[in-house]
Amino acid sequence: MFTRTLLALLLFLTACSGEERLYKTRGHVFGTTVDITIYGGSQQRADLLGAEVLKEFDRLHRKFHAWEPSMLTALNDSIAKGEPMRADAEMVGLLKSAEKLSVRSGLLFNPTIGHLIRLWGFQKNDIGAQGPPAAEIKRWVDARPSLSDLRYNGNIISSVNPAVMIDLGGYAKGYALDRAAALLRNAHVKAALVNIGGNVIAIGQPGERPWQVGIRDPRGAGTVAQIALRDNEAIGTSGDYERYFMKDGKRRPHIIDPRSGYPIDLVASVTIIASGGRDPGLRSDGHSKPLFITGPRDWQAMAEKLDLKEVLMVDAQRNVHMTAAMQARIAGAERREHAGNLASTRVTFTTLATASPASVHAGAPDAR
Repeated sequence: MFTRTLLALLLFLTACSGEERLYKTRGHVFGTTVDITIYGGSQQRADLLGAEVLKEFDRLHRKFHAWEPSMLTALNDSIAKGEPMRADAEMVGLLKSAEKLSVRSGLLFNPTIGHLIRLWGFQKNDIGAQGPPAAEIKRWVDARPSLSDLRYNGNIISSVNPAVMIDLGGYAKGYALDRAAALLRNAHVKAALVNIGGNVIAIGQPGERPWQVGIRDPRGAGTVAQIALRDNEAIGTSGDYERYFMKDGKRRPHIIDPRSGYPIDLVASVTIIASGGRDPGLRSDGHSKPLFITGPRDWQAMAEKLDLKEVLMVDAQRNVHMTAAMQARIAGAERREHAGNLASTRVTFTTLATASPASVHAGAPDAR
């Protein structure tokens, strides 16, 4: 369930004053690299806090794993047998919040299509080229599983549809970011940046400038743009460049359209920024999936439906589309870079093109 990063951000940490330092703790969980960067304090305190966050991540990884034994796999087994299962308040709360997003997205965000994800070979660590029979794909599409099939009696969960198989790979990393932010805020850290394989949340500000992050080029080693990430903002990306396979000349990423049962091949990456409230991490993770599925033609309508202001999409033809608010944020980062004479990557869109420059669509309907 927890996959390697679908989003990848290259982090550009801002320069700090001579009196304060950045302390980094690195681990490996959720099948990816995790970095906890803490500004100020001491090395010893940063190490203790970093270890506490990693311990929490390990707990969530073991609880919500989609194919190794976990509370989630136990729930899926019970659903398949038509039996109820006693979970806990955390599991119930996460599933209910996911259901709200699922409904708002017109079921394009649908964590209950685990059977399709497994059929395509994505519920394992080593991905190989798959070609599932069309009849099997149709079988699980026609079963129409959704989170609305679940029933709750306190913390006891059951389902009216045995085809439901829950996979929270596109949601629970965001929840983990919010848990990390809560732990670090309770410890009164001055500022911190938590990165789960590219899903990032910011706490406070390290010195005079915000945290700086770069959005990865999905088809190269560079970045598409650099932006500032402020307190209680999270950035998340859904991409086709880490968990995928090639078959018959097509790239097959792990993000599956629940309407067709097939992986999406029209989009390379979608990056969004969420801010405010208690769950910016959760929103930055889950809300990018419906935009990825709608694709270059309809992404703006879905962004409006989900009340997303800052969105950047790179389509499969390497065109860059973005909202006006995201364009303004990127332009602001570029101005600050030139003003400060920093050596960080400049904001450019030509890095995506091999034969010709990438076109930029900012805050206007797709003109193609």
